Amino acid sequence: MSEFLEQAAAELNTKLAAADFDGTAKFDVAGEGSIVMDASGARVSDDAADVTLSADADTFKSIFDGDMNPTSAFMSGKLTVDGDMGMAMKLAAVLA
Repeated sequence: MSEFLEQAAAELNTKLAAADFDGTAKFDVAGEGSIVMDASGARVSDDAADVTLSADADTFKSIFDGDMNPTSAFMSGKLTVDGDMGMAMKLAAVLA
C-alpha cells in the first residue's frame, strides 16, 4: 500500500471531522491507487462512490495541503471529475 495514500487518508479524516459531508467520494491517484471518503471516514479503497476525482499524486498533494484550489485544478485540466457534480462541489468545500 502506498505511503502517499495512507498519509492522504489521514489528512482527509482530519478535514472530514470538521465538515458535513454526507456522500461518497473516491480520489483516484494515478499510479498509486484510490481513497474512498464517506460518513465513516477516509480509507484506502476502490469501492464505488457518488463522485470520482482523478489526478496525479502531486495535484492531490497540492489540494490536500491547501496550495491548490480543487475548482482551479478542475478548470485547468489537472483534476477530472466523474459522477455527481453537486457532490464534487460539497467535497471542494470540505477540502478548502
